[in-house]
Amino acid sequence: MAIQDIKTYKYQDVFSLQTVQFEKACVVNKPEQINTYKIFWIKEGKGTYHIDFETYSFDSSVLFFLSPGQIFSVDSEKIKEAYQLSFVQDFYCIQTYDSEIACNGVLFNNVYETPFVKPCEKDIQKLNFIIESLIDEFKNTDTAQYDMLQAYLKQFIIHSVRIKKEYHIVKEDETTKLFKDFSLLVEQNFKKLHSVTDYASRLGVSPKSLTKSFQKTGTKTPSDFIKNRIITEAKRQLLYSTEAIKHIAFDLGFNDPAYFSRFFTKAIGQSPKQFQKEYKA
Repeated sequence: MAIQDIKTYKYQDVFSLQTVQFEKACVVNKPEQINTYKIFWIKEGKGTYHIDFETYSFDSSVLFFLSPGQIFSVDSEKIKEAYQLSFVQDFYCIQTYDSEIACNGVLFNNVYETPFVKPCEKDIQKLNFIIESLIDEFKNTDTAQYDMLQAYLKQFIIHSVRIKKEYHIVKEDETTKLFKDFSLLVEQNFKKLHSVTDYASRLGVSPKSLTKSFQKTGTKTPSDFIKNRIITEAKRQLLYSTEAIKHIAFDLGFNDPAYFSRFFTKAIGQSPKQFQKEYKA
């Protein structure tokens, strides 16, 4: 990476802002696991990122939102200006916010939707103002700096949610609510509950009704949804856990490691051991 200019502003170990300016291509082949909440604002540039083993290409201003545990790598990028906001859960998520702007709201902790939004020129001006205000506050050591930094971060997140709702049409009908409730249940229970029936009963609907609701949204089947969440976590643990494969299988709710191996192999075309060998090489 030929970096021309990186500036880091930091408040203790809970919140930081990096401003990045460089033009030469950057390639990072080895995936890394994110351990904080991150917002990448590529103000001007293009590239291809891999997030939880899915590929996202961009060629304009774009905002990416990553949560702890997700896997991130750069295939290529050529960027003139970018910003990275990083914060721990206790800095922002510890408070009870409106459900849309919380850490389990519209932007974060949602591995089921595209993790980016594209701001227009008017949005860029507003985000610029917030970034400039943040930089000024990082340099300030006056009273209540923590609260001011937190307030500016909240403003940045609120405006990002508004951008997503305006341009990505966040629906609020019964079908979408059921999908959101289902996805939240899966996120909380995928390590121990693997069947559609388990989730349908907790939602007070029949498995057939749940499947029909998924058909209306044009998404995967409930069964595929659950399977994909298990596979994503399996990939994360295979790369970043020091546990043996059989213990990963047990952690993901499989009583038989051999069955887990067949399940994983059928899903991605590689055994857990082969997957580890390829990505850890």
